[in-house]
Amino acid sequence: MNIRIFATPQEAGIYAAAIAEGVLVSRPRPVLGLATGTTPIPFYEALVNLYRCGLDMSHTITINLDEYIGLPPDHPQSYHDFMRQHLFAHTNLRTEHTHIPNGMASSLQEECERYDRLLHDHPIDLQILGIGVNGHIGFNEPNHLLLARTHVVRLREETMRSNARFFASMDDVPREAITMGVQSILQAERILLLAFGPEKADIIAEAVRGNVRTDVPASILQLHRRVTVVLDAESARGLPGAIR
Repeated sequence: MNIRIFATPQEAGIYAAAIAEGVLVSRPRPVLGLATGTTPIPFYEALVNLYRCGLDMSHTITINLDEYIGLPPDHPQSYHDFMRQHLFAHTNLRTEHTHIPNGMASSLQEECERYDRLLHDHPIDLQILGIGVNGHIGFNEPNHLLLARTHVVRLREETMRSNARFFASMDDVPREAITMGVQSILQAERILLLAFGPEKADIIAEAVRGNVRTDVPASILQLHRRVTVVLDAESARGLPGAIR
């Protein structure tokens, strides 16, 4: 596990986008696993800037980690809309090459199975991850076990509280989501785990330096052979030798 610490999230985002560019230009049909939330925004900003400087993304396939259940794709807080706002609408990614779970599917079980087939057919070259304050990756919440494949998850209270800032009230926050499972995440050829801000410092220290535990789902990334943890100075405060 490699750790890279930058002064700001913007500098970290440029670094992550440079790694993504290396993947995109070295493969005929690259597959990016993508995340949502505040954390990856600097990465998307930098990737869009690379596109404006000439990076061709038309041959790229993207597969998102998760989506809320019950939010239509045009809902302003859906992850479909997030990806349109921060990446899809600003690059030449082809709509048919972008994939996000359908949180409005009539059969959620069939949707999970469909997504697993998609992942089987399109192995991920580079997976972008954020980390929740409770250590979740995707929406794989702390539990006594971690599910391997795409599944429906009931969100933990701390996750809902963290996401409430995007909604009018706590009552509007979805309580369930479809998420890629930990096995699919670990099958990515390379993983970038991004974390920014002082509120992530404690959980990063646990995930990176602590034991592998199902109640800290991100700690399972220690088992992957090619993970880079990309931090700003604030999120790295709990690590030895971090920028002060």
